[in-house]
Amino acid sequence: MLVFDTHCHLDDEKFDEDREEAYQRMMDAGVRRCVCVGSDIATSKRSIAFAQSHGGVYAAAGVHPHEAKDAAPDYLDELTELLSRPRVVALGEIGLDYYYDLSPRDVQKRVMEEQVKLAVKLGKPAIFHIRDAHGDMVDFFRTQKELPAGIIHCFSGSPEIAREYVKMGFYISFAGPLTFKKAPHLQQAAREVPLDRVLVETDSPYLAPEPKRGRRNEPANVVYTLKKLAELRDIPEEDMAEITWNNACALYGIDLHE
Repeated sequence: MLVFDTHCHLDDEKFDEDREEAYQRMMDAGVRRCVCVGSDIATSKRSIAFAQSHGGVYAAAGVHPHEAKDAAPDYLDELTELLSRPRVVALGEIGLDYYYDLSPRDVQKRVMEEQVKLAVKLGKPAIFHIRDAHGDMVDFFRTQKELPAGIIHCFSGSPEIAREYVKMGFYISFAGPLTFKKAPHLQQAAREVPLDRVLVETDSPYLAPEPKRGRRNEPANVVYTLKKLAELRDIPEEDMAEITWNNACALYGIDLHE
């Protein structure tokens, strides 16, 4: 069984003590591919460096809404160059976060829109972070003449909002919260998302699934989310692994067997 963690942050300082060990645990667990996702230019560069030196690891480069206020005037030029590098498969993570509001909302929207246009221009899929902002995000998507392929990462919304994103052509990625006992709406969304649009991730080092909840998360733990998703869909775990693997490879433009 081969598993694909579509979103993690192995560059994070929380892995400084055992990054190589976490990578090996990932491989040992059958998680043979992951995408290490940047949050700004510096973390994007670290993610790319890690991907280029580790088999099965790919990278994404982008500016997170938390970091939008600090984006340099030439950040789009830097992103364009980073996105041209080998093993960089997506632009991200980008989006809107109204829970923490670490950047002003108008700045979040501007930086997100600029990056969406860049993804379309470059033909790269985009990874979207959306927290307490689904209404504004759906409204934005509806105003765009062209959208990139993309992932609604660490999906946290209702079945109804998931349906809206799927209609727009996006993949829906489920993380550790899918395994939590008090997540009925999220679990119902997971039951309804078409199988050709579903993905799994860790968002590690955050959001560890049951039974690892409360600890630092890592890519090996994506198997628990995969198991829960298979259970919710009444599909054998091995089949769900194949479905999500194929979906991730299709979205990111990675050969199934390279």
